[in-house]
Amino acid sequence: MAFPSVATPHSAASLELLAQQTRTAARRLGILPAAVRNQALEAIAQALESAVPEILAANQADCETAQAEGIAAALYARLKLDATKLMGAIAGVRDVAKLPDPLGNAQLHRELDAGLVLKRVTCPLGVLGVIFEARPDAVVQISSLAVKSGNGVILKGGKEAIRSCEALVKAIRQGLKTVGIEDSIVQLLTTREETLELLKLDQYVDLIIPRGSNSFVRFVQDNTRIPVLGHADGICHLYVDEAADIEQAIAIAVDSKTQYPAACNAIETLLVHDAIAVDFLHQAIPVFQAQQIELRGDSRTGKIVAIAPATEADWSTEYSDLILAIKVVDSLDAAIAHINTYGSRHTEAIVTRNTQTAQIFLAEVDAAGVYHNCSTRFADGFRYGFGAEVGISTQKMPPRGPVGLEGLVTYKYQLEGAGHIVATYAGSAAKPFTHRDL
Repeated sequence: MAFPSVATPHSAASLELLAQQTRTAARRLGILPAAVRNQALEAIAQALESAVPEILAANQADCETAQAEGIAAALYARLKLDATKLMGAIAGVRDVAKLPDPLGNAQLHRELDAGLVLKRVTCPLGVLGVIFEARPDAVVQISSLAVKSGNGVILKGGKEAIRSCEALVKAIRQGLKTVGIEDSIVQLLTTREETLELLKLDQYVDLIIPRGSNSFVRFVQDNTRIPVLGHADGICHLYVDEAADIEQAIAIAVDSKTQYPAACNAIETLLVHDAIAVDFLHQAIPVFQAQQIELRGDSRTGKIVAIAPATEADWSTEYSDLILAIKVVDSLDAAIAHINTYGSRHTEAIVTRNTQTAQIFLAEVDAAGVYHNCSTRFADGFRYGFGAEVGISTQKMPPRGPVGLEGLVTYKYQLEGAGHIVATYAGSAAKPFTHRDL
């Protein structure tokens, strides 16, 4: 089925105008009551439901083109938008609507002196620039979070998903218009040239969120003055401790690797304590092989089971595929050292029945998410109850981990007085502040 793109690339001047319009619309959105923003989300959900056939047809066209061009399996898995995935994304829009309003919340309410009252109040960031590769469902997640948090958003999807993104944004904008909200709140760019121009718009765009490969994220970080939130790699580990329940560890390992291999929270390396390695590997390897997992092991693993040898490069590779590297370690400390050396600070997990060991692991592993006796695939904004996520941040400064509404708001200080002046509180006869929390 022919499904040509109707996208018209913007010039630098027209893109700047687009960003201005989005910023103006965002300011209006940010002062609307929560009930109106929630009404807009329901309208978006309904518009998406009405457009399901059109969206799926567009995605099918994208998938056929991508396959003809030899798209990598991991990217194709992200690109494919079937009915189940789409309906899940629409359900996520309604989940976001149910969340508490992130705007106008007083984080601080303090009397500095009688009649002089300070508040710190949450408010929108402004305009988000979100650049992502072949993942059209990200359009729905990001747009819903932006509307709920009172932000405008300029989306740039990968060329592989251009028709899908256009169909999704068309429906979202139609939904906004039905409730009288400016559709310029949600914009879509389609070319690499527009990406480069977007990165220059620091006057109008408040945050860039890149979602893609390590090289892509690095490129974004190196080519903009706008703050960047995101993660480059998803090199995640599962450590099977000597006190692990083997059956439980196998189930967790299989889920962490196979439930969605292309996800950034899928494990790439399995670490196994030497004391349990023989029993665990003899039971686990047949299960892994039955799941079509390609296995690579260090020399100690190779002495226990016959699998392909791992190289040094395997420890720092995000496969995004059914490939798993296995390493036998002597101790908990050795496992932690390996993770802190090769991990990407995304999500790490331990399987053990020893609670003291688990607590040491949880405390010493440097990652946004650290888990005990559960799959790394739980690292997700939807599963955390955020409704959706704009991405996952592995940086040390907050927000960290899956970023939902709380990562899309900032705050301002509001000070109410009655003619108060600083001179009253300065000098030898300075009046003291009360600094009383209200």
